[in-house]
Amino acid sequence: MQSRVVDYLVQAVSALGVRHIFGVDGANIEDLYDAVFDAPYDVTGVIAKHEFAAATMADGYARSTGGLGVVAATSGGGAMNLVAGLAESYASRVPVLALVGQPPTAQEGNGAFQDTSGHAGTIDAVRMFDEITRYCARVEHAADLPDQLARAVGAARRGGPAVLLLPKDVQQSSLTAEPIRLPTKVYRRDEAGLLRLRTALTTARRTGKVVIIAGDQVARDNARDELARLAAVLDAAVGVAPDAKDTYDNTDPGFCGVAGTMGHPELGAAIRSAALCLIIGTPMPVTTRTGLDELLAGSTVASIGVTPPYLPAIHATSTDLARTLGELADEFAAATMPPDRRTVTPLTPLRVPSSSGPGLRYRQLVETIDAALPDGTDVFADAGNTGAAVVHHLRVPRGGRFVVALGMGGMGYAFGAGIGSTFARRHGPGGGRRTVVVAGDGAFFMHGMEIHTAIEHALPITFIVLNNNAHAMCVTREQLYYRDRYSFNRFRPSHLGDGIGAMFPELPAFSVRAPAELAETLRHCMETEGPSFISIDVDPDEVPPFLPFLTTIEQSRSTP
Repeated sequence: MQSRVVDYLVQAVSALGVRHIFGVDGANIEDLYDAVFDAPYDVTGVIAKHEFAAATMADGYARSTGGLGVVAATSGGGAMNLVAGLAESYASRVPVLALVGQPPTAQEGNGAFQDTSGHAGTIDAVRMFDEITRYCARVEHAADLPDQLARAVGAARRGGPAVLLLPKDVQQSSLTAEPIRLPTKVYRRDEAGLLRLRTALTTARRTGKVVIIAGDQVARDNARDELARLAAVLDAAVGVAPDAKDTYDNTDPGFCGVAGTMGHPELGAAIRSAALCLIIGTPMPVTTRTGLDELLAGSTVASIGVTPPYLPAIHATSTDLARTLGELADEFAAATMPPDRRTVTPLTPLRVPSSSGPGLRYRQLVETIDAALPDGTDVFADAGNTGAAVVHHLRVPRGGRFVVALGMGGMGYAFGAGIGSTFARRHGPGGGRRTVVVAGDGAFFMHGMEIHTAIEHALPITFIVLNNNAHAMCVTREQLYYRDRYSFNRFRPSHLGDGIGAMFPELPAFSVRAPAELAETLRHCMETEGPSFISIDVDPDEVPPFLPFLTTIEQSRSTP
């Protein structure tokens, strides 16, 4: 039996449990879409409006499924547009497979349109993608595909994107049908490191309390239940990295809030009085450890995860936190007394300067959004002042996912990622759940037109855009660090809700300009089956709950 290379690829994707391929079509990838159309498998091609968004859709799909996301793009500009999205997946260790079309082999180095073969002075796509992927290869012959695909999938599963460059003639060529050879997941753990970690935990429990800081690997490994069980048997207080808010119940009595630049003082107080701080699944980048450096330097710190932290720690490597945390919980459960039941106390919000400008305030509007979200709602927050406010003030709904892209922090990420996740969650357990994307107007102007994709597919997703007619975080930086002498980052005013409503008459679109309007608007959107859009007027001069900004303000007040 003979099949085309593209047919083999679609069959392999289906065998991996992937149900959606995200991308933008073009001459050098169209054969793949032809194969998707004819495939007897449950695989759907989703066309995005921009390759960056397609890559973030695959990223969001992978984060929600715990599996692989797949993106397809054509050569030239299509391939180049993938870079920022794949860089986010690389920095955040999200498994994504990118299938990138190339000009026919015979034309490479001979003036081919969109040539990135590296021949005759052209851009070398292998070298370019090699810097932001775990694996990149050009498929030169059909017979090479099975092995290269297996390597690509194995590399992606280790955490990050993989790219296969597919010349058009190779895509169209025949391949002898054979069983799909896909690698099995390999569980690696550091036994010596785990022994040291167990010893440290045992000693700490004799002398005091344990504090856990949970990171995004807990979400990637779907280890939320195991984390909760370990925290219970250790009677530990738990904080979360900003990009890991959904890894622990935000209403649990032991929850101490968010770590780092958008963090809560309760976590610092818990570390200050703890015998040991256990870091799980995060290398503790600056966004997670800001404000905690001195406290952690004076504490015993242990760590478990795929990468060690950026600070001294007793570290044990684990590529599957669900298994490792479950084993640790079992070991400590036998010697554990039931913890005292604690009452839930509200977290202390960071104090921000008062704001007198137009529109709603960050805390007020985020808490209103919080109150409107039913259990199981997934939330995707975008970069900037908006993201800081959502990370700090929003409690993740029980059973819901929370994602903020802090790998590269690219604006507009949440639109595509939220859509990709909605595709995954719509057909999974609890398929009636809703996704909420919260972004600023600057992010909307970059990639917000992906709402068109949500409308086309009638996805249950609500887009909430905080409209302050500015790149507000850049405005805040101009004010704090450049003496507020100018602003390059304020926009001509726009009325986004009215404009989107006119562009898509069938879309429920609203403009919220007063606090009293928001709760009722949110209620209506949560009850709407398909997509909806809300624009909320906010003040571009309001300082968000972002520790570096607040520290600068405090220092300026104390300077004579």
